[in-house]
Amino acid sequence: MFKVASLALMTGMVVLFVGCATTPPAGEDPDAAAHAAVAEMTGSGRPAAAPVQPGVRPTGEPGWVTDPYTMYSKNDYVAAVGYGDDRGIAEKNALAALTGVFGQSIKAELDVVIGYSESVSRSGGTVSQNSSVQSAIKIITALDSLVGAQIGDVWYDGKRTHYAVAVMEKTKTAALYADMIQSHQRIITDLVTMSDADKGTLDGYARYQLAAVIADANQAYTNVLTIVGSSAGIVPEDLKSGTYYRREATEMVKNIPIGVAVTNDRSNRIQSAFAAVINKAGFKSGGTSGRYVLKVQVTLDPVDNPNQSNKFVRYVVVANLMDTTENSVLLPFSINGREGHLSISEAENRAIMAAEKKINESYGGELSGYFLALLSKQ
Repeated sequence: MFKVASLALMTGMVVLFVGCATTPPAGEDPDAAAHAAVAEMTGSGRPAAAPVQPGVRPTGEPGWVTDPYTMYSKNDYVAAVGYGDDRGIAEKNALAALTGVFGQSIKAELDVVIGYSESVSRSGGTVSQNSSVQSAIKIITALDSLVGAQIGDVWYDGKRTHYAVAVMEKTKTAALYADMIQSHQRIITDLVTMSDADKGTLDGYARYQLAAVIADANQAYTNVLTIVGSSAGIVPEDLKSGTYYRREATEMVKNIPIGVAVTNDRSNRIQSAFAAVINKAGFKSGGTSGRYVLKVQVTLDPVDNPNQSNKFVRYVVVANLMDTTENSVLLPFSINGREGHLSISEAENRAIMAAEKKINESYGGELSGYFLALLSKQ
């Protein structure tokens, strides 16, 4: 199994949610944490605003509540305001509003990538085997809160509403996201660099599909660069899209035949059921001399039940997707059940019908789950 070379991928990078809902000690600025965070980010101390005396809350509404750019220059920042019944909610809403500044295009890309990550988790897959890919997925998933966003200031109106302003410094944000794009491009290059022989394998197919997911994230990152008004040396036209890598993966699938060999079939009905599912997944069902073969064993056994006038047959279908080169089982699958009728022959016919139905309904999902797990191990 291909393993991506270890790359430094901005590990340890997190969205900083500054502040909490606890009451500060007497004599301290209740907004000191937020101010210190922005000072650290900008390197210029607390942004220009009316001074706040220790332990005293401002009585007048600051201008940034209605227009954050009265406090944060549009030339230097992207900013958004949020509010809520407590400080924590106000800060979260401000960060969410800041994400909204980047529009639906970035949200659409995020939905695709986050959906992939959640699907891998549901399928039992894990990215823990490779720290670089693990970091990529964590950063991608966290982007819905925007890496590099911080709370710049907070204000309480003295009644019931708290306000917060979330900010991103454009210059540092551009450098941050450009670095993530470059790191992801290195991972993509490692994923898709393979021999022609590897392109004819399920492993190669999975590598291109994972490259597509990471390319989706890079598209979202370039949207951030567009909003902050700096390319930071990144040329978006040079970045291949996730659609490109998925198209390549689709073409690869067409050249990866999966044979179906069934023992004890009835008029090739079980073979046809599995072949239909394989074809629907994009693969072609080929002969049994290729690398990938689905080996299926069908068993039909009469069930002794003297108290019943009907005759019953128990069916068991065991199917193993094999890599004949490695002599390994890639995906085990089995179904079973019992069907009855007035005669054994008709009971057997009904058993085969029931097996066909189960194969059509469930094997496709099993195959998809296998590919998700395979992606997560790259």
